[in-house]
Amino acid sequence: MQFKSGHYILTNGYRAFQPEKINRAYQFDETDLLNLLEKANIRLGELNAYAELVPDVEHFIRLHVVKEATVSSRIEGTNTNMEEALLQEEEILPEKRNDWREVNNYIRAMNQSIDELNSLPLSSRLLKNAHKTLLSGVRGEYKLPGEFRKSQNWVGGATLIDAAFIPPVWQEVHPLMGDLENFMHNEQTGLTHILKIALAHYQFETIHPFLDGNGRIGRLMITLYFIQAGILKKPVLYLSDFFERNRNLYYENLMLVRTKNDLKTWLRFFILGVIETCEKAVTGLRNILLLKKDCETKRLPTLGKRMPSAQLLLQSLFIDPVVRPEKVAQLTGLSMVSAYKLIVQFEELKILREITGGQRNRIYLFDEYFKVFD
Repeated sequence: MQFKSGHYILTNGYRAFQPEKINRAYQFDETDLLNLLEKANIRLGELNAYAELVPDVEHFIRLHVVKEATVSSRIEGTNTNMEEALLQEEEILPEKRNDWREVNNYIRAMNQSIDELNSLPLSSRLLKNAHKTLLSGVRGEYKLPGEFRKSQNWVGGATLIDAAFIPPVWQEVHPLMGDLENFMHNEQTGLTHILKIALAHYQFETIHPFLDGNGRIGRLMITLYFIQAGILKKPVLYLSDFFERNRNLYYENLMLVRTKNDLKTWLRFFILGVIETCEKAVTGLRNILLLKKDCETKRLPTLGKRMPSAQLLLQSLFIDPVVRPEKVAQLTGLSMVSAYKLIVQFEELKILREITGGQRNRIYLFDEYFKVFD
């Protein structure tokens, strides 16, 4: 597969990378990648099928999006875990609230974008909408939320002088993003969907169209592409965890395309990421079913007459694994005293764990449910 990534141009005393446009037909003849591609397609099919079988899969998806938001934001330097992401802002330590807002903005941007696919194609407009939500009221709020950049940015280093990579000049962003958009909707490229989004993700990160948030939007774009293309019926595949665990390789392989036109190494890395991530997602879905069955058939029956209230609480925990005593009372119709007794029993059954350590305003987690996503 012949690929020319682009070239460097000297402008204003620094060398910016000018990518070639990618919307064209390709001759894919990398036979050694075909077996990997076939395996990836099989895994995607298995994930789709499993997601269809799981009852209340939307609950799993909600937590999956929270996991994606925390990991994708962690790559950018935030430090919020899944448990914290599900708390209320006032329950977060003041010094961690900026990170909490960034993660929750990502959750909103992801959910908003998935909804918008019903009325908008995957496009610059949709990505700009997601970007505006992502940077709303957080550290990047002055970096043109919802707009492509109008100045030079860079990756790595403190200045343009010591930058690891300098994307194209800002005047090229609109034509390059237009080409990328056309490529994603072009059915005559000769590439399978996995190869198309792998190349599209590389190109997006190379263009770096926003002043901030490019990594998160570029990773979000992968899931959106699979959904729009009909490869995934549900948003259950997120590659940020794979990229985060292989962070150095991720950046090295992107740079290999730019410096040596080595697209093949990047494609192999991306396909392996799809395979591994599908396998982990199927395992996660399977483990949730096993956990649900274990709680319903082995643990709750020990509670005797409290079973009806216990079942209501357990069902709620698979929707929102963070709970407060007031919610338990409201959900079950029990008095506060009885709600606390039920919570104590759930602690004894290793279903709930208290996290504040205080006597008032207690918060409880469904620990094992979170561990499914580790």
